Amino acid sequence: MEIILLLDALCSGIFDKEVIEEGLKQVKYLNEKYQNRKDILDTEDKVDIGEERLPKFSFIYRKRYWKYNRRDKKMIKKTTKKDIENALMRGADTLRDTIDAANYKDYVLPIMFVKYLSDSYEEEVEKLKEQYEGIRLERQKRYLPFTVAENCSFGSLYDDRFADDIGQKINAAMRQIEADNNQQLAGVLSTVDYNSENSLGTREHKNTILRDLLEDFESLDLRPSMIEVKDGQVPADVIGDAYEYMIGQFASMAGKKAGSFYTPAAVSEIMARIVDVQPGERVYDPTCGSGSLLIKAAKKQNSKEVSIYGQEVNGSSVAMAKMNMYIHEIRDAKIGWGDTLANPVFLDSDGNLLLFDAVVANMPFSKDKWASGFNPGGESSGKGKKEFKMEASLDKYHRFDWGIPPASKGDWAFLLHMISSLSVNGRIAAVAPHGVLFRGAAEGRIRKRVVDENLLDAVIGLPENLFYGTSIPACILVFKKNRVTTDVLFIDASKKDEDGNLRYIKATNQNELGEKHIDDIVNAYQKRRELEKFSHVATIEEIKQNDYNLNIPRYVDTFEEEGLIDIEEVQANIVRLKKEIAEAERQMDIYLRELGL
Repeated sequence: MEIILLLDALCSGIFDKEVIEEGLKQVKYLNEKYQNRKDILDTEDKVDIGEERLPKFSFIYRKRYWKYNRRDKKMIKKTTKKDIENALMRGADTLRDTIDAANYKDYVLPIMFVKYLSDSYEEEVEKLKEQYEGIRLERQKRYLPFTVAENCSFGSLYDDRFADDIGQKINAAMRQIEADNNQQLAGVLSTVDYNSENSLGTREHKNTILRDLLEDFESLDLRPSMIEVKDGQVPADVIGDAYEYMIGQFASMAGKKAGSFYTPAAVSEIMARIVDVQPGERVYDPTCGSGSLLIKAAKKQNSKEVSIYGQEVNGSSVAMAKMNMYIHEIRDAKIGWGDTLANPVFLDSDGNLLLFDAVVANMPFSKDKWASGFNPGGESSGKGKKEFKMEASLDKYHRFDWGIPPASKGDWAFLLHMISSLSVNGRIAAVAPHGVLFRGAAEGRIRKRVVDENLLDAVIGLPENLFYGTSIPACILVFKKNRVTTDVLFIDASKKDEDGNLRYIKATNQNELGEKHIDDIVNAYQKRRELEKFSHVATIEEIKQNDYNLNIPRYVDTFEEEGLIDIEEVQANIVRLKKEIAEAERQMDIYLRELGL
């Protein structure tokens, strides 16, 4: 790793004595380490600290920065969440105009992940060196939770950043890290080709991009001891939060192409609080994307006391989810790759669907051809043959015995899968388009069966333009088994409150839910309260009278009467506007005559 001379050394100004002493310890250690080499300078400059005077030093040190906070008079050398976000954004800027924004995450996040692994491993090894050496040191290194070979580390890649084959070196390093930690990191780092000229351009351009990408992260110190944490946090929380924040930012950059893999943090928070995962329970996301929703649900308890399962059909998102789990120090999460509907991967010992206590999901909206996986060979379709038609008998797990959703709209297919995956006291919080509430035919029959079986617990309407990739409003559907009540709670969080204020934050690009808005929704759900223009507890009889149509306005009246119109004032305004138009036309005629037109 490159070592540089920091001539400004500790800093200047007035410090706490213990802070200065800590800095001097660092200098002493480095002096001893480098055997008082001449490039470790002792200047005659002095630093005043009250009545005492201590020497100011300049010294050789790896690219880590001591910072001085003049307000708190503290020497700071911590990496903040903002530092991590800035590095990730620099990486995105490096890739701008070279690849599609939807793919930024595929190239940027693995580089940061390697930096995180390298820095964390380096710190653990340094701790061991304080106690062991030689063969005993090597033996102890085997017990570390993961390993990063020196030639695969971020530092090694950074030193080779000018190499003509840097793309190959990055690929090889990532494959080796996976191989050395196969149980935990299999399939995490090998989904993207950093040596592809088709993706990154000609050799010269590709090498420049990769060199810049490595330089974007080189100054970022991700050693756990160097991460600035707040009360109640651990370093993994800071890094993980920054990681998830940038996933959201990448989704915003990518627009519609990325909308399927990211759930806004506020919506994740609502769903996590609703399902309320308890210690010892299993939590599952059948369309887990980057895994953020699963993490949010699991983190409501100590994640080590919760069993986490997720399945995703997109290989890149699977890798991202595994990275996300690892960064959050969730090392035993089970993330499966495949079509959840046609090939669910989580089965019990009898080959039946594994059952879960809590299910959360932001499923693909109205997925077309959702059943194609049940006909992989296309045997019954084609020229001269009958078109493939999904039948309940094709599903050996009996998920569609209540009805077959339309071929072009897979919403209820995913919802029926979730219901079939529920344990005896299980609950579901799933994001869905409003169409599932009122569309007829097969969906209407499924909806009727779900209501009659007393599985539907709540319908929560969300504001429009809340999700990346779509401006349409969505809703959260809550299902429960073994319900003690026979009613359904409807909440409309998409309109105004009783004081005329929006129940969300109106933004230029993407609307948001603030902390108060989240609390209002969760409190209304937990207390099942009737609130004017916000929530209503509907009886099953009400729903039957509405022919099982669950459209929220049928149950929550948010109608606002328009104020009385002053006809005389309107007429006066019309007269005034006509005069202004006439005057404007007269002025225009004058200008045209002056121009000879």
